[in-house]
Amino acid sequence: MKTIVVGGGAAGMMAAIASADCGDKVCLIEKNEKLGKKLFITGKGRCNVTNAGDMETLFANVRENGKFLYSAFYRYDNQAVIHFLEQAGCPLKTERGDRVFPVSDHSSDVIAALNRELEKRGVEILLHTEVKGLVTEENVCKGVTLSNGRTLYADRCIICTGGLSYPSTGSTGDGYRFALETGHRLIECMPALVPLEVAETWCGSLMGLSLRNVSIRMNCGGRELYSGFGEMLFTHFGVSGPLILSASSFYGQTGEKDRPKQTTSYGDRKTVLHIDLKPALDAEQLDKRLLRDFEENKNRDFKNALGGLFPAKLIPVMVALSGIQPDKKVNEITREERRAFGKLIKDLSLTVTGVRGFSEAIITKGGIHLKDINASTMESKKVKGLYFAGEVLDLDALTGGFNLQIAWSTGHLAGSHEG
Repeated sequence: MKTIVVGGGAAGMMAAIASADCGDKVCLIEKNEKLGKKLFITGKGRCNVTNAGDMETLFANVRENGKFLYSAFYRYDNQAVIHFLEQAGCPLKTERGDRVFPVSDHSSDVIAALNRELEKRGVEILLHTEVKGLVTEENVCKGVTLSNGRTLYADRCIICTGGLSYPSTGSTGDGYRFALETGHRLIECMPALVPLEVAETWCGSLMGLSLRNVSIRMNCGGRELYSGFGEMLFTHFGVSGPLILSASSFYGQTGEKDRPKQTTSYGDRKTVLHIDLKPALDAEQLDKRLLRDFEENKNRDFKNALGGLFPAKLIPVMVALSGIQPDKKVNEITREERRAFGKLIKDLSLTVTGVRGFSEAIITKGGIHLKDINASTMESKKVKGLYFAGEVLDLDALTGGFNLQIAWSTGHLAGSHEG
């Protein structure tokens, strides 16, 4: 059997390997000059290949449509991925949050291991080769047409072209076009795992400041959209970092099916990000901490008494937001002012106005409608012999290796043509 795989990312390489393991003659087509271009920059170049959590954890971190992944996850789970990569000569390690990385901290080692496995199986790899469309006859996929005019025929075609995020890596939505041209439905695509833009201009003065061990809540109209604990980063336009990227996947969600999925506010209901700078302390404990710090600095100006509480870059902002005069002596600060300052520390609020674009998004939310895909095989219900895997599908998860696990699992299932 001849199989063509379109797209040489995580899902595509795994689909090609699984197809070859089934005895197929496999051709892997990639329009870039090398395979795994997006994998190379994943995890800031370290490549968080999967998450070592249990199956319940995997499903819990899929944003929506987790049930669709039942067959894919159970047939090729995170432990299978770990075993495969280590057997392929890429030793792995597990870090905080059960995130799995190559021991070397180099994504290139993951790509090299996949390339070795493709070569070992005799997979034909066509680089610098762009697929322009699919060849179908009577709702059966027969092959692909290339930009150079050639037509390649096959018994099966697996589309693993990714989404719209990081378009510089080749993710330009080709798979969505192929899907539409063959009668499939699309769920609107939006940037996900992406930095947030905020209204407050003081964020710009904190650009580059990273805060660890903070907790956040994101609310809209009194409804909590997301809460989490971890690390965040201030930017010139707003906020970023692992905690914020996870929160972004929930931005614009109201739980009301008749409302748009993505918008800055609903009527007069704004989306507000609440940052707790001292989550380990409750209000009373924090007030006692402030009393101690103020007692130790009672003869100093307020602006010079906060070095034990915040990074230097954050102090001017907190002073300005507190409403307390910077030059006011600490021993002159009233109980009401101190309590109000404690509330500010526990609830530093930002008004979210939007998300950054696809060029800064780690993944794409939305994609090919899952009702058009057989979850047991990844084959199209519309066109026989046509399969889809990876980010091109309407599947997305939180940060921590879960999105790559979706790519490995769906790619492997599509390649295996089991069912």
